[in-house]
Amino acid sequence: MVKDGRGRFSFGLFVIIIGVIFLLGSLDKIDVGDVFSTYWPMILIFFGLMHLLSSNFRNAGAGIIMILIGGFFQLDRLDLIGTTIWRLFWPLMIIGVGFWILVKPGFRFRKEDVPEIKEDDLGVHVVLSGMKRRIESKKFKGGKASVVLGSLELDFHPAQIEGREATVDLSVILGEIKVFIPREWKVVVDTNNVLGEVKNRHTQLAGVEPSATLFIKASAVLGEIEIRN
Repeated sequence: MVKDGRGRFSFGLFVIIIGVIFLLGSLDKIDVGDVFSTYWPMILIFFGLMHLLSSNFRNAGAGIIMILIGGFFQLDRLDLIGTTIWRLFWPLMIIGVGFWILVKPGFRFRKEDVPEIKEDDLGVHVVLSGMKRRIESKKFKGGKASVVLGSLELDFHPAQIEGREATVDLSVILGEIKVFIPREWKVVVDTNNVLGEVKNRHTQLAGVEPSATLFIKASAVLGEIEIRN
């Protein structure tokens, strides 16, 4: 979690602050329960700042979002915002994430030449629902799939890749995507996440030349993408 000196300093400072709060509580100087119930959003702000420092501001998206969410909840705990703004918070948050996706840095596969998506053989877009899709094309060329507030399962076991290489672009916001890929295939994954997670649990057959290579561009915002056999 903590990768460099600045990150260790920040995390150590956080632990010291928590210790001081409990110490003051033990001395009956403050009410620890009241402090945490009022100022718990500061934890999000603190870890947002720590993320910015530890990454040298290169991957600022996650840190900025944590700071914004923490700041909003802190203002709410201090009764500095009205109920109208509170009702607008999550829609505005989703809109902000959408803008981030539009302007986010592009994916960079460092060691592989990635084929372009010439045809969208997936064309799956899930919003506020769930879907399961089996890709049965014997000439699969790549495609795109996106999920917003929903779930999607993609099964590539029946498929065959034309030219032995293809690229898929997967994005999820507040949802989940599961991808099932044959063990005979090689999988190359590049990720771009904001408070989300991409789990690559695919295992390739050992000692066997892969029959195809699937490049996956995975973007998860407050969601999860899981890749497995």
